[in-house]
Amino acid sequence: MALRRPRRSPRPKAAYLADLFSSIREGVYLGTLDSTTTTLAANPHLKLMLGFDPNEPHETVKPFAEDRFVDRRAHSAFISQLRRDGAVSDYLLRLRRTDDSSIWVEVTATLHPSTETGPARLDALLRDVSERRKLEDQGRDLGHQLLQAEKMAALGQAVSGVAHELNNPLATILTWAERLVGHPVEAKTKRGLETILSEAERAAKIVRNLLTFARKRNTTRALVDLNGIVRETLALRTHEQRLSNVTTLDALSSGLPQVFADSHQVKQVLLNLIINAEQATLAAHGRGTLVARTWYEDTLGMVTLEINDDGPGIPKETQTKVFDPFFTTKAVGKGTGLGLTVAYAIMQEHGGKIRVTSSPESGASFFVSFPAAAAGRRIKQPPLPQPQVTIGSSVLVVEDEPALAAAVAEAMTDAGYQVDRAADGEEALERISGKTFDLVICDLKMPRLDGPSLYRALCVRYPSLAQRVIFVTGDVAGTEAEQFLIETGCRWLAKPFRLNDLLQTAHEVVG
Repeated sequence: MALRRPRRSPRPKAAYLADLFSSIREGVYLGTLDSTTTTLAANPHLKLMLGFDPNEPHETVKPFAEDRFVDRRAHSAFISQLRRDGAVSDYLLRLRRTDDSSIWVEVTATLHPSTETGPARLDALLRDVSERRKLEDQGRDLGHQLLQAEKMAALGQAVSGVAHELNNPLATILTWAERLVGHPVEAKTKRGLETILSEAERAAKIVRNLLTFARKRNTTRALVDLNGIVRETLALRTHEQRLSNVTTLDALSSGLPQVFADSHQVKQVLLNLIINAEQATLAAHGRGTLVARTWYEDTLGMVTLEINDDGPGIPKETQTKVFDPFFTTKAVGKGTGLGLTVAYAIMQEHGGKIRVTSSPESGASFFVSFPAAAAGRRIKQPPLPQPQVTIGSSVLVVEDEPALAAAVAEAMTDAGYQVDRAADGEEALERISGKTFDLVICDLKMPRLDGPSLYRALCVRYPSLAQRVIFVTGDVAGTEAEQFLIETGCRWLAKPFRLNDLLQTAHEVVG
């Protein structure tokens, strides 16, 4: 007769539940919801999620204590909804870990009402969604950048045409005003001419700002030290800040990699950010403190600058609009709403990023990030100098705007040149076929035969003269115009130009 094995007693259900509680790969919390928020049980995964040791006593793990919330207001909202609805599902919270880092969690919880025998009990499941949140933020950031780029591209098309039409009369006004202001006239007339010249220059500056985001501008990029540019830019504001009671603190990190950038454009970005911060703090407090920080983000390969202020902050609904063209919170006449738009366009051209963070009454921070320069990156070489000619000073002005053509022709005549005029490229070729010219000053955009077509004709028929062409153009937003000027290496001036700049360029080409 076979011996029967002793029968094993079944494992208690509590043991199975304990194993399940410990093995769940999400945070499990059991506790009471009273004035002290007592923890009854917290599984090992929850402890690890919050930065505790898995063997940490349950009672020290308090995920829903007020000081565990990054935003104290979120704690009040969470508790209020629990008490009102009795439960929450996939409720998003940002909690603080023991090392002061933060994580995003989704909470599904049930609140059991208090009884005569005890306080309200809270059962909760917490899921770490930090990585998903990061990806969502990156997606929203990319979406915002794409939307911003689309808006700027659409506006740029419209601005390009408007700017061209404005640049021609502005060039005429500037040229005549600059010529007349140098003539002996009575004091009242001289003041009027100087005012006309100053206001025309102001209008020209506005047009240039418009064109900054309407096209990719010609830049002169090189390997530069961002910290050096920051210090130079801050130095430009030292006097103004001293008079207005603004203090800037320098917190620049040493040993930063160089960036491949146009230093002048970077200074323009920084000046816009600094001046905006100054104005915000002064308007709020009559004084201000700015902090300039730099650091290198090794994982991203980016060199980042932060400009932080202690101003009133930027409302959340406004933060998405600050880079929009013509958006401003300043009083009428106090700003064009283009400063940050220009900064955004410049950063895009540099392959960088610009963003803003702010909370009410706690100031604002603007961040600009540049790709760190890669080893061995090639720097664009400057074009070879134009050949100089000394055999004469005969100039052909090719311009379809009669008023501007007359102003330029008279200015060149006063400077000692022999000047002839043509209204377009076809007329210019007729003039050139019958006379020798040492220099051609030519508009790019003209009826019948435009500037590029005239240049190509000169390269075939009069190759030496093709090397002595100066283009003047108000169509600087057009990518075709820019590509043509880059490919040919021709000297050129953007309308409206200063007369002295035109004469200097002519002297350099003619000799």
